[in-house]
Amino acid sequence: MRNDIILAGVGGQGILSIAAIIGYAAVDSGLYLKQAEVHGMSQRGGPVQSHLRIADREIFSDLIPFGQAQLILSVEPMESLRYLPYLAQQGWLVTNTKPFVNIPNYPELDKVMDAIRVLPRNIIIDADELAKEAGSPKAMNMVMLGAASPFIDVDYEKLQTGIQFIFGRKGDKIVQMNLKALKVGRAFAQEHSASK
Repeated sequence: MRNDIILAGVGGQGILSIAAIIGYAAVDSGLYLKQAEVHGMSQRGGPVQSHLRIADREIFSDLIPFGQAQLILSVEPMESLRYLPYLAQQGWLVTNTKPFVNIPNYPELDKVMDAIRVLPRNIIIDADELAKEAGSPKAMNMVMLGAASPFIDVDYEKLQTGIQFIFGRKGDKIVQMNLKALKVGRAFAQEHSASK
């Protein structure tokens, strides 16, 4: 088993929390994990990306080769396009619909979404709206993790345990809100991936 995942977004969108939860779930499952350096986190609004490699055997490189990522999870639509060369032929792209316009020449959103829609395996989700419905707009990243969870080779329950571990110090209310957001995102992906 090997699961290569690219996380993409901009600073302040919760990429580090997603990476920490997936990493916790992988290690708690007895799997090997390598994570590449995350870029841009020192600048809120700057690009952030992370390579996560999960396997049931030793991993020798923390960087994912072109064409090998089984999943690109992007919390911002334009950032997902940046990493398309890494996507495997049978890979999934899971992206939020809400742009984070952090550059003056941000492309037209319709064109960005059209480029995503042509991919045979994509989940396009309004994670911001679903996070509000789940109880907090700040839980958008957990909606995104939930939407990507069917394509991550760890048990869903391990992701839930990861949320409890990562957010536990913030209290049960925060944990429950994030678990609800995870569940909402997963349900959306299960419904929409079945038709692809």
